[in-house]
Amino acid sequence: MKTMTCQQLGGPCGHEHHGDTADEIIRAQDTHLKDMVANGDEAHRPARDDMKSRWRRPVSGMRWYRQAKKDFAELPEHQ
Repeated sequence: MKTMTCQQLGGPCGHEHHGDTADEIIRAQDTHLKDMVANGDEAHRPARDDMKSRWRRPVSGMRWYRQAKKDFAELPEHQ
């Protein structure tokens, strides 16, 4: 299992996401951003908007995705 923060994934806070794969952590970040914005946290809105727009721009979206996977792969494992 590895840990990445909201901030490591482009968000504004230190909330930790834990997962066995980069995709698990990316999904957790997406849910975190949605929830924070839904609860009125405007600091998370820019990151949420970026997350939503990545999938509309496949080239730049895939660049972000590959970088997030690379960053995840470089992290140490923990239990």
